[in-house]
Amino acid sequence: MRRVVSLAIRHLSRCPAAAAPCALFSNPAATLSGSCSDPSLVRNHHNLETGGHKLSPGSNDQELLEAELKYCKSKSHKYSKLEDWFKKRLEAMCNKYVSNSSSPVVEINGLEYFEEDGCIFRKLQNSDQVPEVVLCLDQLQFLQTKDAQFQQIRVSPNQKYLASSVRILSDESTCVVVKLGPKPEVMHVLPRAFSFEWGTDDSLFYACLENLQSHQVYRLLLEDTRTISELVYKENDPRFFVELTCTKDGRFVAINCNSKNSSEVWLFDRLYVMDSPKNVQKRVPGIIYHVEHWRNELYILTNFGSTKEYRLMKAPVSSPGMKNWQMVYAVKEKTKLIDMELFKDHCIMMLKCYGHLYLQVFSLNEPKAVKCIQLPPWACAIESEGNLKCEANKFSFWLSSPVQPPVNLLYSIEDNELYIQEDESKPMITRDCKVTRLKAPSMDGTLVPITVFHKETLNQMNKKTLLVHVYGAYGMDLNVDFKPEQMVLLEDGWILAYCHVRGGGELGLRWHKASRLDKKCVGIEDLEACLRHLHRMGYSNPSQTALTSNSAGGVLAGSLCNVSPGSIRVVVLRAPFLDVLNTMLDPLLPLTIEEQEEWGDPLSDQNLLKYIQAYCPYQNIKPQKYPSVFITAYQDDKRVPLSGLLRYTRKLRNAAAVNACNTMDELPDIILDIQPGGDHFGPSDWEESIYEVARHYAFLYKQLELGVQSVHE
Repeated sequence: MRRVVSLAIRHLSRCPAAAAPCALFSNPAATLSGSCSDPSLVRNHHNLETGGHKLSPGSNDQELLEAELKYCKSKSHKYSKLEDWFKKRLEAMCNKYVSNSSSPVVEINGLEYFEEDGCIFRKLQNSDQVPEVVLCLDQLQFLQTKDAQFQQIRVSPNQKYLASSVRILSDESTCVVVKLGPKPEVMHVLPRAFSFEWGTDDSLFYACLENLQSHQVYRLLLEDTRTISELVYKENDPRFFVELTCTKDGRFVAINCNSKNSSEVWLFDRLYVMDSPKNVQKRVPGIIYHVEHWRNELYILTNFGSTKEYRLMKAPVSSPGMKNWQMVYAVKEKTKLIDMELFKDHCIMMLKCYGHLYLQVFSLNEPKAVKCIQLPPWACAIESEGNLKCEANKFSFWLSSPVQPPVNLLYSIEDNELYIQEDESKPMITRDCKVTRLKAPSMDGTLVPITVFHKETLNQMNKKTLLVHVYGAYGMDLNVDFKPEQMVLLEDGWILAYCHVRGGGELGLRWHKASRLDKKCVGIEDLEACLRHLHRMGYSNPSQTALTSNSAGGVLAGSLCNVSPGSIRVVVLRAPFLDVLNTMLDPLLPLTIEEQEEWGDPLSDQNLLKYIQAYCPYQNIKPQKYPSVFITAYQDDKRVPLSGLLRYTRKLRNAAAVNACNTMDELPDIILDIQPGGDHFGPSDWEESIYEVARHYAFLYKQLELGVQSVHE
């Protein structure tokens, strides 16, 4: 049910040899308001889009952009050899741990549909026959980019049609409808359609993404001689985002309308798809809910109740409103509900408490009898096997950690037994790696979880390098999935620490609410506390500590650089959100209104304006000794405006220069690495992703004075 649970959580899913850009200004103090080793990568920068705006030739932002590109190029020689070395190591490490598992499979009536190497195939289930090609990217003449890729696949109930989304550029996608048969053929193309579900064999519901917003649902009717597209739902509140899902049993298509703190669901009964959708429960401020269906009853995950944590409720399909909700199961406080699956007559909850994963299983007929299954202590992330069937009595899922590739496990509901399906050709890395879970006392006494990884045999840990990860926004957990690039650091004796600060969702919905709106500074205090605790416990020291984050996590990282720059030596940020105040003061940016429930509305609330101004990374830069900073930004990122990152980098470099002039402190390297293409979530191309990580690692090792030879001594 991850497809439903995650719908309400969306984020911004924000003196050297060469003259630095601040040299454009005669008085650096008055203006206080990456390494790119391949110059050919810097291209087409005259029309970089920034949150829906373009940098105008001759503008101040355009001058800053030109200066940053030159500055990045001038620094490239300093890191180029390390970049090349890391690129080779990363390629080898990724090849070593590349997954041999096939792509997700859609199974329907004995046939399997799957994507591989830019083509969609189908074949008989459990058959050795050669798969039949349904559609290939090179058949689509409207595609003009090598980065296009298939995403979702949806097959109509009787396999008359197949619909698939094709990701084209950044956040853009197109839905392609194919008529199946002996010779599949493209029948219809839906530009910008990103979310879609079949109602019947001849009707497809879909929603389109316009400027990062989704507010309308259409019904496409596929007739023999024509196609008709008609509007069936329109969202009028700009804070809400609309997506489509299908209940696991296939009975209903759901229109999910979510803001940052409330929900509303409308259902199309697939038996009567031409009828209007039925509202489950009108939206109530602060109430989130998601809907599944089983045996003519709706099962509703919601935060409705005194604890404001998730509960599972049920209600009749005929009268689904809140007044008829009956309690089935409640998630305990300080516990994160990760996912939920319905099987036959059982429900499985995937849960996490202070980093420890476990399952809770109960019969939907007798929900009070709950079985608890503890999962291996090394596990940090859990994901259900794709295409699980309602009638199944076995639950297949994957466990992983930042340093452990996914391991397949099987839970038998009938036997109440857990089986690890271990691949002997791929030994468990965690046997050679120590996993420690700490709790750091924050300023108000709250214990903040930290997950630490390092080699089992590591000695003198207070002298080792430490890489700290943080996020802390939107109720989203810090990403602790397996990443093969982390194995390079582990191999070199690094300590990896993941700080699960408030604002994220690691300890439930309250953990998020504890650091949003006028409580955002709590997350910054938590990060400071985590760093102090790690150093106090003997994990590295400030001079050997690096901090990394991305997107909205940049608020915490950037704020820490202002309030406690001496606690870290180097910072690496990817598409960071650093100018909260100016962004939230601009209602013309595509996400400003939607984001007000997370950051507040400084346009209408003077107290919030002052509060944001007090912690905003950009607003609080001042002359002092800053750590070295490497920022990766993307040309096509519409979520974090490039103009804000240009101004932030200039201001930070100027402040560091003023401090260096006054104190004779060493001037830190502050690099803004602007990459062409891409989007907020980074490059989709494997080679480009490897190269990006290589640049980051080269910067870390150079700034921490870790030569290629020293890491192996």
